[in-house]
Amino acid sequence: MSATTEEFCRLANVEVPLICGAMYPCSNPELVGAVAAAGAMAIVQPLSLVYVHGRDFREGLKETQSLAGGKPIGFNAIIEKSAKAYENRMRQWIDISLEEGVRFFVTALGNPSWVVEKVHEVGGTVFHDVTELKWAKKAVDAGVDGLICVNKRAGGHAGTLSPEQLMEDLSPLGLPLVAAGGAGDETEYARLVNLGYGAVQMGTRFIATEECQVHKDYWDAIIKAKEDDIVLTERLSGVPVAVINTPLVQKVGTKAGPIARRLLKGRRTKHWMRTFYALKSLRELKNTIKKGVTYKDVWQAGKSVQGINAVEPAGEVVRRFAKAIQGTGP
Repeated sequence: MSATTEEFCRLANVEVPLICGAMYPCSNPELVGAVAAAGAMAIVQPLSLVYVHGRDFREGLKETQSLAGGKPIGFNAIIEKSAKAYENRMRQWIDISLEEGVRFFVTALGNPSWVVEKVHEVGGTVFHDVTELKWAKKAVDAGVDGLICVNKRAGGHAGTLSPEQLMEDLSPLGLPLVAAGGAGDETEYARLVNLGYGAVQMGTRFIATEECQVHKDYWDAIIKAKEDDIVLTERLSGVPVAVINTPLVQKVGTKAGPIARRLLKGRRTKHWMRTFYALKSLRELKNTIKKGVTYKDVWQAGKSVQGINAVEPAGEVVRRFAKAIQGTGP
C-alpha cells in the first residue's frame, strides 16, 4: 500500500483502506458486521439501525460489533441543526457509541467541533463529509482528522466536482482524504487510490451484497442500471439526491415545486422544509426496502452501478478490492 493508504488504515485501525458508507435505509447490522470482519471500515447509520431494522441502539451496536468479530466499526453523525429532540438523540447515540468502544466517526451537514471534542478526549478519529473547499476549510477549523470527499459520481447527496478536482483543491489542506463516489469495481477503486486518496468510501457497491437486507427489486435495479441511468432529484430531501431514473422519477420530475424551492432558500424555513422531505422520504424508503415495489421504485444509487454486475458476499467484495491495490505505492 501507499503512504496515504497506510495512514488511513492507522487512523481507522483497519487492514483495508475502504469504507462501507452509512446508508439509510440499507445499513443493517449484518452488512456492517460483514464488511468490518473482512478488514475494512463499516459505518453504523443510527436512524437505519433503530427505525428501519428495529434495534435498540445500544443492543444493536453490540450486535454489530459481535458480527464484526471484534474488529472496529464506525458511527455516522448527521449534525445539521434541526429539531432539538433529534440533536439530543444524536448526542445520546454518540455517547453510547463512545461507551461501547467506537472510535471512528463520520460527521456530516453541520459544524463537527463538538463531536471532535468528545471523540478526541478518548483518542478517537473524526472524518467529515465535504463536497468543496469552503466546507473543507470549516471542517479543518473544527479540528477533524480527515475528509470524506463526496464527488459528483456519488449516490445519495452527491457533490458537484470530480474526484480529480477535489484532490487538487483539498490536498493542500494536509489532511487524509477519502474518495466517495463512483467506485463499483476494482479498477476504479485502484484508480482513486492511485490519485492519492487514502481510502475509498462505497455505498451502492455494498447494497448489492448478500448481507444487505433490501428487496430483490433493489438489487436488480442496481445490476441493470448504467451510469447514464443515474439522475439527481430534489424530491426526496429538498437537495439533489442521486437515484436510478425509473418511470416514477420521470413522471414526477426531479425538481422541487415553486413553494418548496422558496422555502428551501429561507434561512429559517429551509430546515423545516428539509425535515418535512426527510420524514416523508424515510417513511417511503422504509416501506420499499422491505416490501419491494413495481415501476414506482425510487432507488438511491450512484454512478458506480456501471461496475456492479452481481450480488456478492460483502466480505468477498472487500477481499477482491484489497487485492487490487496490493503492491501499489513506493
